[in-house]
Amino acid sequence: MSDVTYVAFVPKARRARLRQVLEGEDTGPVQWSEKKVLFGSEFYFSGPAGLVRRTHAYITEWLARG
Repeated sequence: MSDVTYVAFVPKARRARLRQVLEGEDTGPVQWSEKKVLFGSEFYFSGPAGLVRRTHAYITEWLARG
């Protein structure tokens, strides 16, 4: 199984909440990091392709729900 990296842009207003959730959970084989940029943060998720793809989809949905 190959590893992949997905990036999610998270606006400033939501990045603290996402960081708090990620720091409080055991993300298993998914590694994450945050790079702060002008209007928010880029969250990088790396690990097994299927799992990272589902993680990225979930975060995208969470952001869309507001």
